Amino acid sequence: MSQESEVDRTGEAALPGTLPEALRAELVEFRRDLHMHPELGNQEFRTTAAIKGRLEKAGLQPRVLDSGTGLICDIGEIGTTGEQDGERSFLALRADIDGLPIPDTKSECPYRSTVPDRAHACGHDVHTTVVLGAGLVLAELHKQGRLPRPVRLLFQPAEEVLPGGALDVIKCGGLEGVGRILAVHCDPKVDAGKIGLRQGPITSACDRLEIALDGPGGHTARPHLTTDLVTAAARVVTDVPAIVARRADARSGLSVTWGRIESGHAPNVIPQRAELSGTVRCLNLDTWRQAPDLVVAAIDEIANLHRAKSEINYVRGVPPVVNDPDATELLRAAMTARRGADSVEGTEQSLGGEDFSWYLEHVTGAMARLGTRHPGDRIGRDLHQGDFDVDESAITVGVEMFTAAALLDSVG
Repeated sequence: MSQESEVDRTGEAALPGTLPEALRAELVEFRRDLHMHPELGNQEFRTTAAIKGRLEKAGLQPRVLDSGTGLICDIGEIGTTGEQDGERSFLALRADIDGLPIPDTKSECPYRSTVPDRAHACGHDVHTTVVLGAGLVLAELHKQGRLPRPVRLLFQPAEEVLPGGALDVIKCGGLEGVGRILAVHCDPKVDAGKIGLRQGPITSACDRLEIALDGPGGHTARPHLTTDLVTAAARVVTDVPAIVARRADARSGLSVTWGRIESGHAPNVIPQRAELSGTVRCLNLDTWRQAPDLVVAAIDEIANLHRAKSEINYVRGVPPVVNDPDATELLRAAMTARRGADSVEGTEQSLGGEDFSWYLEHVTGAMARLGTRHPGDRIGRDLHQGDFDVDESAITVGVEMFTAAALLDSVG
C-alpha cells in the first residue's frame, strides 16, 4: 500500500510507510546481538543496558526498574496530546527480555548464543526488538505531532520465572496512567508476514506444583508393616489428574501433568521420602481460581489412603491471557491497514502460560501471535527448543503493526 492510501480511522494522519532499510537492518542486528547474549530472568543487565542506550540515543528518557533489570520509557505525556487532555492515557507496548536455561543447538548459525546453556528459544529477543523499533518510530512521529495518544514502552524482565516479572513492572508503577496494553508472542506455526488473533482467552493459566510424601520406610518384603511410599507416589501421579478432571467442568481444561518423580535408592528398600513436581494448567479463569483447593484435596485423599504424610507447595503462576475484544480489533485494524486482510488469521487457545495476563487484571489489552515461520516451511518447530529461530522479516511486521495501532488508537 502506498503511504497516500494508508489513512487512519480518524482521517487525521496517514500511517507511515515501510520502515527505512537502515532501520530494518539496525533492528535485525540488534536482535542478533541479543540472541548471542541471552540472560536469565532478573539477570538481564546487559540487555537492559543495550535497550536503554538505544532509547537514550533517540532522545528518550527510559527508567530502569528498581530491581536493576527491565525498564519503562514514555513517549509523550498524559495531558499533552490533544484537546481532551484530561481524558488521555498511555497505550502501553510490552516486551519480555529474558532468555531460557537451555543450550543453543543451532551449530551453523553465525549469531547463535555465546553463553553456555542459555538461549533465546522463546523469541523474547524478537519481542524486545519489535517494541524497541516501534518506540523509535513513534518517538519520531511524536516530534512531528502525529501521535494521537502517549505511548509507554515496557521492557519486562523474568517472564519465564513464575509468577512472572510483570508483577515487578506493575509494582514499579508501569501501569499508572495506562489505558490499554498490547503485546506479541512469536509463533512458529504462523508464517512471517501474518499474525494470529483471538478474542477472549488465548493462553492458559499455569501454576507449579511441588509435593513431598513421607513415611517410616522399611523392607520391600514387608510393605504391610510400613507406608509403601513408591506405590503412594505412583497413585498420586496417576489418580490426582483423574480426580481433578472429574471435579472441574471438562470445558475448563484443568489438567495436572508431572515433570519429575524421585524416590528411593535400592530395589529392596521402601524409601522414607518421595518427591514429585509438575504443572497445573487451566483454560478458564474462574476454574483456575478454584484449582488450588481442588488439587490439594485430591493429593491429600491419595496420601491419606496410603498412610503417607504430604507436604504440598502449590506455587501460583499466571492466569490465562484474556484478550479484550476492542484491543483485539485494534490489532486487526492495524495489521490490515499495513498488510491487508489476508495477513490476519485466527489462532487457537494455547496451553502455555504467559505473565502478560497480570497486566490484563488491571487494564484492557490484547496479545497477538506474531508469525515467525519461513513461508513454505512445513517442518514442525516449537518454542523452548534449542534450535528455535525466526524469519527476521517478522521484526518489521511487528514494528509496523504496533506503529499503526498507536496511530489508529485515538481513544484514550
